[in-house]
Amino acid sequence: MTVNPAHSALWPAPHASGAVDATVHVPGSKSVTNRALVLAALASEPGWLRRPLRSRDTLLMAGALRAMGVQIEETVSSSSSVAGGPDGTGEAWRVLPTGLHGPATVDVGNAGTVMRFLPPVAALADGPIRFDGDPRSYERPLHGVIDALRQLGARIDDDGRGALPLTVHGGGALDGGPVSIDASSSSQFVSALLLSGPRYNQGVEVRHTGASLPSLPHIRMTVDMLRAVGAQVDTPESGGEPNVWRVTPGALLGRDLTIEPDLSNAQPFLAAALVTGGKVLIPDWPERTTQPGDRLREIFTEMGGSCELTEFGLVFTGSGAVHGIDVDLSDVGELTPGIAAVAALADSPSTLRGVAHLRLHETDRLAALTKEINELGGDVTETADGLHIRPRPLHGGVFHTYEDHRMATAGAIIGLAVEGVRIENVATTAKTLPDFPELWTGMLGQ
Repeated sequence: MTVNPAHSALWPAPHASGAVDATVHVPGSKSVTNRALVLAALASEPGWLRRPLRSRDTLLMAGALRAMGVQIEETVSSSSSVAGGPDGTGEAWRVLPTGLHGPATVDVGNAGTVMRFLPPVAALADGPIRFDGDPRSYERPLHGVIDALRQLGARIDDDGRGALPLTVHGGGALDGGPVSIDASSSSQFVSALLLSGPRYNQGVEVRHTGASLPSLPHIRMTVDMLRAVGAQVDTPESGGEPNVWRVTPGALLGRDLTIEPDLSNAQPFLAAALVTGGKVLIPDWPERTTQPGDRLREIFTEMGGSCELTEFGLVFTGSGAVHGIDVDLSDVGELTPGIAAVAALADSPSTLRGVAHLRLHETDRLAALTKEINELGGDVTETADGLHIRPRPLHGGVFHTYEDHRMATAGAIIGLAVEGVRIENVATTAKTLPDFPELWTGMLGQ
């Protein structure tokens, strides 16, 4: 395997000379794009995705579906309906669900959505589908999906690992029905089964049997998107049993969907306003959304900023002071690295709770944040389910990213206030946020 020179290069994180004042067009949501791709591939008619995110994770998802026989046509239009940025142009993907078949090989990279959402799809294919990926993907939990599919009648070869690599021997259909799983290590186990559930002969009933579920907003996102394409879904919130989700079998509609901006990827830019006492506008911030990143409005306001949702988007303004926070992030764990970076620059201690599951993400995010912030002079300790952060004067140094996009953006946040921070492999941000270095320096006017 050839190594991209950018992976080993050190990126000098730009230092802010004053308050930022910028408009940042954040690309589309990865979580919405990849769910929309799966639903469009399983639909009974063609559909459109407008302003989709083009990043490593979404291109892996599109490539995987193409490998299984789905046609995805990419177009660029100057129509305002697909406008993707200030230049008035944008991209649209037309998805033609032309049948699922093998043999095929799927590269999941290190994308949780691809490695978990697509084995249930592959069970519907006619022929074997092999799944492989980056070395880290072998360490990420997949047993919930594998065990559930076996309960539902699928044949899977994984040599007993409960992890990648594996082969799903698709039989062209799957009976489906009730299944019990422990999804406490990843809510994606639930979403994966729900997304394909309408295509199973009996639908699917997913019962979570473990400890508390992390990232519930992502399951709500899955449910909302299923309902939007015509699926009938019963949930605990709609009067069903606790920890049980039911999807009725039925055809899915093709949709013309415009993808929302990725609110979690807006985090570093909002943090920049908070840390520098400046102002950032994120255009097209939705009034209503199931994206976990929407909680940034509440969290960063408590940490010293203020926000206003206007006709142009979200305007976030820093006050010049950054306060510590005691917060349960169990529903929004992906926001932890950025919040930890801001907390390391605050005027009082912070405790981030409810995120033990982050030890199983792209890297062990709790250990990585502790090590990297402390090596810059910080005082971070791991707890059983999170981090305790005592602000200390920080100094420059190398901030390692562990092939984790959110570690890279966390380092960039610290670099705004601390001179001499150099980020290893900033290119890893392409996983979900293409062109991050350019967006970052553009925000700073550099």
